[in-house]
Amino acid sequence: MSSVESSGDGGRWLDAHYDPVAGLYTFSSCVDLADLSGDGESRLVVGDLGTGSSGMKLKVYRGTALMSESVLLDLPAGLVAFFMDLHEPRIPAVAVASGPCIYVYKNLRPYFKFTLPSLEINPLEQDVWQQVREGQIDPLTLKEMLESIRKKDDVPLSIRSLRFLSLDVNDMDEFVQLHRQQPIRRQTVITCIGTLKKSTADEDGVSCLVIGTENSNVFILDPEAFTILSKMSLPAVPTMMDVTGQFDVEFRITVACRDGHIYILRRESDKPKYCVELSSHPAGLVRIGKNVVVGCTDESLQGFTQKGKKLWKIILPAPITTMAAMDLPTRGFQGVLVGLANCEVHLYRDKNLLSTIKAPDTVTSICFGRYGREDGTLIMTTKGGGLMVKILKRTAAFDDRDSAPGPPLAQSVRLNIPKKTKLYVDQTLRERENGLAMHRTFQMDLSRTRLAAARAYVKALESSLTPVSSSLSEPLKMNAVVQGLGPSFKLTLNVQNTAACRPIMNLAISFLYDENLYKVRNPYMRIPLLVPGLIYPIETFVENTNDKGVSDVIKVFVLHEGKSSPLLTAHINMPVSEGSTLN
Repeated sequence: MSSVESSGDGGRWLDAHYDPVAGLYTFSSCVDLADLSGDGESRLVVGDLGTGSSGMKLKVYRGTALMSESVLLDLPAGLVAFFMDLHEPRIPAVAVASGPCIYVYKNLRPYFKFTLPSLEINPLEQDVWQQVREGQIDPLTLKEMLESIRKKDDVPLSIRSLRFLSLDVNDMDEFVQLHRQQPIRRQTVITCIGTLKKSTADEDGVSCLVIGTENSNVFILDPEAFTILSKMSLPAVPTMMDVTGQFDVEFRITVACRDGHIYILRRESDKPKYCVELSSHPAGLVRIGKNVVVGCTDESLQGFTQKGKKLWKIILPAPITTMAAMDLPTRGFQGVLVGLANCEVHLYRDKNLLSTIKAPDTVTSICFGRYGREDGTLIMTTKGGGLMVKILKRTAAFDDRDSAPGPPLAQSVRLNIPKKTKLYVDQTLRERENGLAMHRTFQMDLSRTRLAAARAYVKALESSLTPVSSSLSEPLKMNAVVQGLGPSFKLTLNVQNTAACRPIMNLAISFLYDENLYKVRNPYMRIPLLVPGLIYPIETFVENTNDKGVSDVIKVFVLHEGKSSPLLTAHINMPVSEGSTLN
């Protein structure tokens, strides 16, 4: 085990494991995480492509060690873990799509093999091979007739005929002698596979298998009997799919096809409901919430709604090699992991780049989920067969702010505009007809409000009725605090010199009040020298001499010796005396 230095990710990932010679050659569609033993620890299940012609295996990893491996007869096209029954303990099965078959493994042992139904055979092709079986035509004549059928007829030729046409003249006779007595079969192959919940959306709910085939069909299989529950047709061959919903309620299958289009299938129809035309062929397909994120071969990443409306598009620095979803329910986070040909993995939320992970080699497959007992685990395989495991730190935080240049995030948020009501329409018409008069009335009222505010402000300055001095030479600020229940109150005046560096002296405080209600212990007090910035608390006591529960306003004046007008004035609303009530 060795560690890998990952830069550009903001220190959010822990490098748990890196084995550059693990010998894993696979794609994201052939990687999954599942608790195959029912002990709460998830295993890594990989469909290894081997050399492409041999060495195909189903491998299971526990931690950093290879737990088991099984030989596959053909190249795996996809791999999924799913619950096929309600038996206890709840252990998922593994379905491997390989050639025309689906191999189902339970408890890491072969359990069931499903083979796609045979396709219709061209009648002319069948007649030609019947003549060969009876010895009526030679191999050269057979070749001419098969080429003529391939050019003119709509039904494609079988694999046997296509293989025969690719042979040299010297090998044709031997091929005919070997296969002449065997019946002709035309078989399609599986191109992609997914899972669809049967009736409940629970994490351990029973799931149906959804497969796409080379003859442009999509099948939904029963998880127990492995019979075909539904068949849907597409205009082109599917290469990637994403499935959401429940079969018994409502589901949506988003399929990327070889013709560069995205088709959306729904429960009530056997043909696509929506079609999205891409600028280039798709290289990755991931569903995030109600939106679909598609990576294209023109080095772009695009977002669409589930009805096919384009939301955004960004240009990537390198071609896309693989894509996978990053779903972390414990933190409420969903994003898209994009592997690039420049040995980087980018994490996007919508069109915002949140993190960049640098890898030692080009990443060919990505899988994120619970591995072992760790929820936030990122597993990657590289072009050279390496295996990388990273763990998301529990303190990692992803900022919504995009680290790439471009328009702000708020620009892509759709405004929730309400529908137009009859009242709104009537109001709009009234504003159109009386626009000039309404504008004049508004301007008149605004001018009157401004004039009233200006007059009140000037009056306050002239009579020094504000708690802030308007004098530039003696800037003061004062606030008052009244404490007590009564009849005796403590009055604290906090006076502050707001000048920058000039002290203020020769100040005094005087009180104006109703002598029938209140009695102030010190109605006139001198203020010491005020140093700039300091708050000087000046305290006195006020006694309410009335026992009828009446309160009034006490005015406080800050005076300067030799000046008749106060520097500032404060009005203190005295509370009702509660002392007499308590007695």
